[in-house]
Amino acid sequence: MCFGNYLKIMKKYLLVFLGAGLFLGSCSKNDDPQVAEELEETIPTPEVEIDVTVQNFMWQTMNTYYYWQGDVADLGDDRFTSNDDYISFLETEENPGTFFDEKLLYAEDRFSFYSEDYKELTQSFAGISKSNGLEFGLSLFVDSDDVFGYVRYIVPNSNASTKDIQRGDIFTGVNGTALNLDNYIDLLFGENDTYTLNMAEISGNVITSTDRAVTLTKEANLTENPIFIANVLETGGKKIGYLMYNGFTNEYDEQLNNAFGEFKSASVTDLVLDLRYNPGGSVNSARLLSSMIYGTYTNNVFLKARYNEKLQSEFTDDDLIEYFTDTTDNNTPINTLGLSKVYIIATGSSASASELVMNGLDPYINVIHIGTTTTGKNEFSVTFVDDFENGNVYDPNREDNINPDNHWAIQPLIGRNENANGFSEYTDGLSPDILLGEDVSNLGVLGNMDEPLLAKAIAEITGTTAKMDFTVDMPVKLVSSSKMFTKIKDNMFMDIKNPIKLTEK
Repeated sequence: MCFGNYLKIMKKYLLVFLGAGLFLGSCSKNDDPQVAEELEETIPTPEVEIDVTVQNFMWQTMNTYYYWQGDVADLGDDRFTSNDDYISFLETEENPGTFFDEKLLYAEDRFSFYSEDYKELTQSFAGISKSNGLEFGLSLFVDSDDVFGYVRYIVPNSNASTKDIQRGDIFTGVNGTALNLDNYIDLLFGENDTYTLNMAEISGNVITSTDRAVTLTKEANLTENPIFIANVLETGGKKIGYLMYNGFTNEYDEQLNNAFGEFKSASVTDLVLDLRYNPGGSVNSARLLSSMIYGTYTNNVFLKARYNEKLQSEFTDDDLIEYFTDTTDNNTPINTLGLSKVYIIATGSSASASELVMNGLDPYINVIHIGTTTTGKNEFSVTFVDDFENGNVYDPNREDNINPDNHWAIQPLIGRNENANGFSEYTDGLSPDILLGEDVSNLGVLGNMDEPLLAKAIAEITGTTAKMDFTVDMPVKLVSSSKMFTKIKDNMFMDIKNPIKLTEK
């Protein structure tokens, strides 16, 4: 039974027993304590008001869209026998976040999440966040629970960009406390906007703490352009386009297309696409990028969405299939290189939309994956808010229709994307064709031809034997990264062409 068509949120109101309160207030210290105790036992316990608006929004959405809806007993269409039964279930957990995590999620779901502020969440998808601009990885010391951080890159125009810190720098503590598995989250991603990193250095493959310290402050509304580097490299008789792309942010799709226009004008012969730190983002941006690489074949399937069993039947093929495209969303012609081979640098920090590009291109061109095994995020999600008339699907053009009393959003996994061959089973990640991890002791300068992973790609393209030694002396034992503590994390989100209308009465 689905209660979305007639549910009216019910609340229990606080019962105030004024008469009993006045009576108890009149008792003096000399009154019989036994009588007073008996009176207290006869007074009903006041019922606390529980507003289940958010819980209802969450359940209705998850019951309709969640990929594992059929595997979660409490999301079953026949779970409740009456309105009262349903309301009682919603009231079992007063905290909406706990309700979402403990009542609605499938046990094997690693990625669905909620946000108490949909505006903050949607801003993060646009590359806007509160950040100090330091992007770093976290690795374990050998045979230890101790953690160290290594700087991956600095976001331009950020607080970190004004400090004495750069790619390859190492830190082992925060505010004088050594990092370990138990404390690194609180120290680096807690409530304090300002913290001091205790720096270290590497000598003889040994990390040693130093007296150097760097203080950083997180600032609101930092915008990160995901197109970090877009250069043309000329070597070995080849013109190689190199693109380091750090997030699938659709607000930058036009700039991305312009970068490919420059590659095309330069007559590049090959492309190295660097997704090593790219955790994902917009599915549509992934489709556009893939079209820029492969071609504007609008009859060729880029992906086919696979939803839960009851939702799949609600959509037509036009709703489910995304094709390669010949224009951006602004109707700008796609600048395509028309390649038959692409070299993609990807690692354990490459997820969702990054993996989608690799999987979506695979049926058509030769994808040479250099790096390490990717995250294994093959499901996509959608941002849902309290807008029942639009199926609770977030639409920036419907801000006035979102319930002003409910700012919560949920970002559940609602499906998997198959490529043209029907393949989507890569929950263990995509394995590299050429295995090469990053070396903490030799990260190199991003975009330079002697940076190890790029150098390896260039060697493969030119067919020359590189003089560089690719031995990894200090491999990363990745624990997490700064990007995993942003709102977007390793999310892959897509648009639903025809939302299922939900009606709340």
